[in-house]
Amino acid sequence: MSRIVYVNGEYLPEEEALVSIFDRGFLFADGVYEVTSVLDGKLVDFDGHAKRLERSLGELEMDQPLTRDDLLEIHRELVKRNNVVEGMVYLQITRGAADRDFAFPEGATPTVVLFTQEAPLIEKPAAKTGLKVVSIPDLRWGRRDIKTVQLLYPSMGKMAAKKAGADDAWMVQDEFVTEGTSNNAWIVVGNAIVTRHLGTEILHGITRAAVLRMAREAQMTVEERPFSLAEAKAADEAFITSASAFVTPVVEIDGQPVGRGVPGPVAQRLREIYIDEMRAAAV
Repeated sequence: MSRIVYVNGEYLPEEEALVSIFDRGFLFADGVYEVTSVLDGKLVDFDGHAKRLERSLGELEMDQPLTRDDLLEIHRELVKRNNVVEGMVYLQITRGAADRDFAFPEGATPTVVLFTQEAPLIEKPAAKTGLKVVSIPDLRWGRRDIKTVQLLYPSMGKMAAKKAGADDAWMVQDEFVTEGTSNNAWIVVGNAIVTRHLGTEILHGITRAAVLRMAREAQMTVEERPFSLAEAKAADEAFITSASAFVTPVVEIDGQPVGRGVPGPVAQRLREIYIDEMRAAAV
């Protein structure tokens, strides 16, 4: 059985899904996206993703083609039609199709595409073993706070990590860690949890925001500030957060163990809290 996907108002078998070759997402990466996790057949932190989507569209001067309620209905319908118990729903909105021109077209109808992916989220091996990361220079454009579909450099970073025998890459600018290729980066120093402050240098992670709130509610010390690659290597713990990874420990950076080289208690506890709370609040 093929998946049922959503394309511009229609639910279709994936083999029948078509998008114009003139779509600006294809020609210019002129589009934004969101990935919402699914646990027990329900959507995790949907409101957070809907709000960030609206912000990304606004930053690119793109129209919002669907209301929040419309998007929620489509997400739920895809989860239902594809019988997804655990996995993700991918949403992409582009400026639409128009003859190729660098200037934004007037009156183009946005292209809206959604599809599901089944994947284990809770029982991921990396949650128990931890991730190995390598550092690479951050060569992306300056507006990393907009969740655009221009993901070539992060993809190259993932491949560089794999070629080095690692799982992921942390990007570094002016000696400070910005973020991972598809996640926010964190370290634990003493009794403090540290992650980079919000700005145009990093994506405003939905899971990041939730984990910050949960850590503070658990009376943990939190610092939002830049941290250097050297500080990360000398940290007691490190971990990443993202919609699909939740909270996942990092045990090695550039071949050097972080802390004792095994998943640390802070990351493990935050992962437990996150899964419990998000499972209870899923819609």
